[in-house]
Formats: sequence, C-alpha cells, structure tokens
Amino acid sequence: MSDVTIFHNPNCGTSRNTLALLRERGIEPTVVEYLKVGWTRPQLQDLFKRLGKTAHEVLRVRGTEAHELGLTDPNASDEMLIAAMILQPALVERPIVTTPRGAALCRPAELVLSLI
Repeated sequence: MSDVTIFHNPNCGTSRNTLALLRERGIEPTVVEYLKVGWTRPQLQDLFKRLGKTAHEVLRVRGTEAHELGLTDPNASDEMLIAAMILQPALVERPIVTTPRGAALCRPAELVLSLI
C-alpha cells in the first residue's frame, strides 16, 4: 500500500511500535517527524477532519504544558488549541497515521491495522 504517512515521534514507544507494525507488513510509510518540521493550520484542520476528532480530542496533555496553558479547559476554542499546537508541536497526540483507507490516532499501535 502506498500513500501511507505516519506523523511520528521517534522518542515515543507507541509511535515506534506503530511504525514497526507497518514495516512488518511490508509498508514503508512517509515518516513525518512533526516535532522537527512542525504543523500548519490547514494540515491540522485536515487531519482532525480525517480523524473525525476535535482539537480537544487530539490534544496531548501528558508530558506537555497543556494544563498550564489553559488548553484543557473545555471552553478553550479549537482555534486556541490549534494555535498552541503550531507553536508547540508536542501538544498533538501521536502517532497519527493516514492511508487511502482513512486516518487514525494509533493509541494503541494496533489501531493501525484497521487502516491497511
């Protein structure tokens, strides 16, 4: 299967496991190390739409400053969260995988199997 992309953090065990599952099945995805390249507003909006999730649902809280920045407040707008995610890419939960069959936040890693 071509056209597979993983938004990957090599320091994350779940992200590494997801990438390994893809490779075990003979799929060499495009690997985007989002902590290095960052996010754009259109990219995040497209991913959220493909995932069927809101910015709140994709916000990474553990190991980030999300709480201190007020991003965990249910009244925080999606625009506020997206702006913060652009400034601090680690605020996006990982790994996200996109394929022609769809997109998923692959926590646990085995969720990627439904996309291939």
